[in-house]
Order: sequence, then C-alpha cells, then structure tokens
Amino acid sequence: MKQFLIFVQKEFYHIFRDRKSLLIIILMPIVQIILFGFALTNEIKDSDIAILDESKDVATVEIIHRLDASRYFNVARYLHSQADIEAAFKTGKIRLVVVFQNKFRENLLHANHAQVQLLADATDPNTATTVTNYATSIIRDYQNDLTANAPLPYQIEPQVRMLYNPQLKGAYTFVPGVMAMILIIISAMMTSVSIVREKEINTMEVLLVSPLKPLLFILSKAIPYMFLSLVNVSTILVVSVTLLEVPINGSLLLLMGEALLFITTAVSLGLMISNVTNSQQTAQMISLLGLMLPTLLLGGFMFPIESMPKPLQFMSNIVPSKWFFIIVKDVMIKGLGFKMIWKETLILFGMTLFFLTISFSKFKIRLA
Repeated sequence: MKQFLIFVQKEFYHIFRDRKSLLIIILMPIVQIILFGFALTNEIKDSDIAILDESKDVATVEIIHRLDASRYFNVARYLHSQADIEAAFKTGKIRLVVVFQNKFRENLLHANHAQVQLLADATDPNTATTVTNYATSIIRDYQNDLTANAPLPYQIEPQVRMLYNPQLKGAYTFVPGVMAMILIIISAMMTSVSIVREKEINTMEVLLVSPLKPLLFILSKAIPYMFLSLVNVSTILVVSVTLLEVPINGSLLLLMGEALLFITTAVSLGLMISNVTNSQQTAQMISLLGLMLPTLLLGGFMFPIESMPKPLQFMSNIVPSKWFFIIVKDVMIKGLGFKMIWKETLILFGMTLFFLTISFSKFKIRLA
C-alpha cells in the first residue's frame, strides 16, 4: 500500500508541475459552463420585429406594447404598406413582421374573429418557429385577458404546460451536456498521456523492477484525475445553481455517485488510449478529436438523436456521454431516482469494465 500511495503522489506531482494542463483542468469547466449558460443558448431574446398596423386601434396598440415589453421581442420598425415587408426582411435584422388587418378591434368584438399575420424569416427554420410561437403565445394571452377567460362557442383552446422547465431556459439543457463534455474531455484527455509519458521519458524500465502490481499502477494513474474531475463536478454544480439558476431536483448524493461512475468510465477510456498509443501527441489528438466530436454530435444535447438517421442513432450508443447526459437530466432536472436510470448506469459500468480490461491487457503486453 505504501508503494501505491507513493505512485499516486508521484502522479499528482506530474499534474501540478505542468502549469498549463493544471490551468486547463481548473479553469476550463468554469469558462465553458458560463459560456454555454449565458452566451450559447437556444433561447431567442430581443429579436428585432417590424409592425404593419393597418387598424391603429386600442387592441393593436395593446398587443404591440405587450410584444415590445416581453424579453423576446424589440419593435424596431413600423411599416406603412405591404411593399415594405420584403424590404424589411432584406436588411437581415428583422426576424418577424406582425401584420394587423384593418378594423382589427371591431372585428374582434363584433365578429369574434380578427386576423393577425405573422411573417417570419425562415432562412433559419428553428428560429422562425420559435419566434412565431412566442408571438402566438403573447397574442393568445391578450385574447384571454380581453374575454376574461370566458369560453367562446365552438372554440378549442389547447392548454400547454411546460414541465420541469416552465421558462424554457436553455441552461437546463446545456448544463448536463456541458458537464458530460467537460468530464469526458478532461478526464480522458489528461489520462491518455499518463502511461505513454512514462515510455517517452524512459521510465518504463523502472516499472519493470517496481514491486507494484500492474493493476495497482494503473489505479495510481487514475486516482489523481478522478479526484480533480470530482472537484470539477462540484464547481460546475455550484456555478449552475448560483449563476444559472438551474435546480438540483433529485438526490445530490445519487448525482455525485453517477458523476463518479462516469468519471471512472472516462478515465478508463483515457488509460486505454494511453496504452494503445506510442506518443503523447498521438494520444492527445485521439482523445481530443475522437471524443469531442462524438460528444458534441452524438451526445444528444446539441442535436436530437431521434432526428438522426438510424446508423447514427446506433453509433450514438457507444458514446459514453450520451448515457451520462440522460442520467444528469433525469436526476438533476426531473428529480428521478435510481430505479429510473439503472439501465444507463449499467451501460456505463459495462463500458468501464471493457476499457479497464483492454488497458490492463495492453499494459501487461507493454511490460513484457
């Protein structure tokens, strides 16, 4: 045990001696979680819109005021005719044009029917759909206030409730995704150079005469990075709760336990990469490019996996971050317990055993 602790201490010295890597390990999680939480969000705020009001009555003025007062829209221009609509879109700044028909309030009160036309710039389909949904919701709220929520004849009014994220904050999606991305990149990338570094600096001969068993040597390489990754998880959760206002609805103990399992999976993957490569540069390139792109594209938090072709959906099953992303969402956002995530947990545990088995066998071959 004493020799094992000495090797663990030696690995900590390697980490703290490399100031650049240490800076990446400590600062990158904080920078990325703040960047994704505040800057890179799928929420659309302060969109410039234009108004074509052919009625100019009390009702249209009130709706325009509500649109402008919301955090989603900024009334940037007032148009005078239909011919101005295309010119407004060509400026590239207007996302939505709201057109009120003539005698809007009169038609609404007497005929119980008034038309509002929403014209969106669909060069970005997702943005166009989002801004029209925002505008529709604001107009529907005005109608409900006008009629005092009284039911109208033959009117079907769907009632929409957004569970777990009623304000539709993008941070609720990005925090679990960024947590998975940071842990898989840092844990795997930093660990991937640990064993191959011993070969490059010609210290593998020392290991041959070391009394430490190969399995304990591999664990001594993994423990420091697991400890630093747990510190990163704690930092991410603190920043998420305090700055981004993302709640932890489930068990914090369960969340930390699942994070430890995912860290073990990522570290095991990094050790496997370190054992099958012959240089630190190769190991870093494989871990960075081979893990970051699959995590971003196939992890599920940037693009819905259900919308992908079947081959890509199948490939996403071998990406560890996909399963951790599901676990974090279920525990942190939905507040679910272990019995709802045991399948994902079992998959991560199986991946960990697979990576460790390959690492151990390759390391024994390297020592032979």
